[in-house]
Amino acid sequence: MQSALEQLQEIRVQALAALNVEDLDLAGLAAWEKHYLSASGVIGEVLKQMGGLPTDERPLVGRETNAVKRELTSAWESRRTQMQEASLHTRLSQESIDITLPGRVPPIGTIHPISQMIDEVSEIFAYLGFETVFGPEVEIGKYNFDMLNIPANHPARDVWDTMIVDDDRDEIVLRTHTSPMQARVMEQRQPPVRVIVPGRVFRFEAQDASHEWMFHQIEGLAIDAHITMTDLKGVLTELARQLFGSATEIRFRCDFFPFVEPGVDFSVSCPFCKGKGCRVCKHSGWIELGGAGMVHPNVLRWVNYDPDLVQGFAFGLGVERLAMIKYGINDVRAFAANDVRFLRQFARADFGLGLVTA
Repeated sequence: MQSALEQLQEIRVQALAALNVEDLDLAGLAAWEKHYLSASGVIGEVLKQMGGLPTDERPLVGRETNAVKRELTSAWESRRTQMQEASLHTRLSQESIDITLPGRVPPIGTIHPISQMIDEVSEIFAYLGFETVFGPEVEIGKYNFDMLNIPANHPARDVWDTMIVDDDRDEIVLRTHTSPMQARVMEQRQPPVRVIVPGRVFRFEAQDASHEWMFHQIEGLAIDAHITMTDLKGVLTELARQLFGSATEIRFRCDFFPFVEPGVDFSVSCPFCKGKGCRVCKHSGWIELGGAGMVHPNVLRWVNYDPDLVQGFAFGLGVERLAMIKYGINDVRAFAANDVRFLRQFARADFGLGLVTA
């Protein structure tokens, strides 16, 4: 009958031979560890039989069993480390990046054409001595209407024009124009005042090729002694000249706005039909950019300015209209459509402005 020591040596030889098989994988290694080293494995069975051995043989068999188990455990750990490293190397080789391939240029965003136009107009007005300021898009009726000489029964307060947020508390509205900043600025400053106010405005109206319910305006305000309508015409004419070139035709016509007196609308010749008439200019040959005029004395009184000592002009320009003419776009709705193909056309590396000086 085979002795316990002979059985241990046979287990040792078989285990090492099985551990060094070339095609052994990690699953097979786990099965090997369970078969030889676990409590229910073959070495564990030898330990369970020690109770039936003669007393003088038990210490020798115990020491040899522990020695064989330590040797097999060390061999198993070494083979496991070797196999894990080989597996990791294989996986990394399969996932490696070929650095010899040409790089992929990521898509780079650009400034929206409306933002470009606001930047360009702001720079032109900075050249003319105007400061750019900003105001809230959610306004109260006091600034959006009252302090602009728009009484409570004026049609501009009607729901069809104004988006009302809360009619119960100070008539909170989405501003219908950037003009509320006229009063806000004059409340905080004494003349001379020269500011422009770019920003979004909101009106409840139908959309077409030249109208949107949300669009952008640039408000302008100049207050000082001895300012006249000639100064207003000169500033707006210079703006059109800088934006569209000296060949652009400019037209001022009488118009009414509650916060100016006298008032005018400001138009430029339609670039799409060259004055012949098309759907963009409503077959008039002209595109209106906004309204303007001399600040109404009541507006000055609201902010404690003396209309006998100071005068001024104000204007409001549609940024989308400016961009349509500048970039040759025949539908204002394209600016808010978020069509990447449309927006990519306005990518440019240099955002500087070359001012016309001659």
